[in-house]
Amino acid sequence: MRLKPLALLFCLILLPGMSLAADKTIYGLNEYAQLTDINQQVAAKLDTGAKTASLSARDIKRFKRNGETWVRFYLAVDDAHAHPIERPLARISKIKRRAGDYDPEEEKTYTARPVIELDICMGKALRSIEVNLTDRSAFQYPLLIGSEALKRFDALVDPSLKYAAGKPGCATDANSAE
Repeated sequence: MRLKPLALLFCLILLPGMSLAADKTIYGLNEYAQLTDINQQVAAKLDTGAKTASLSARDIKRFKRNGETWVRFYLAVDDAHAHPIERPLARISKIKRRAGDYDPEEEKTYTARPVIELDICMGKALRSIEVNLTDRSAFQYPLLIGSEALKRFDALVDPSLKYAAGKPGCATDANSAE
């Protein structure tokens, strides 16, 4: 049986994409994430519709250390930390406000959030990613991992799965798989 030229062309176009997909790790809609810098494991929601990653934090304060801006905060999780966490400020992120979160008197359509870098382990992959700090205690998952971080994890997200990568178990070098 002879393949039609159009079918053959279609197969040749699909082959490179299939080999790229084979190199990616399949994660579920929710995964366990080890915040290695903080020695805390949290449940994370993987959200391809969000650009950035967000970590639940409270009492967020900026301060100066050796001429650089740092951030001091407490994790806002069920078993909240009694000790503050301090990290250098990477940048300030402007997060678009949802319609219900918009205050016309403020005239701002975004919320400014501090961003830090954290080493995060999911499954066997350890990556250094940027996370913005905000109080997510009203949400079920204290960590939201957006598309920028998912790219760093070479992730494919299957929303029909949960905790597909299992408990975190990473090597110590966050940049080893880059």
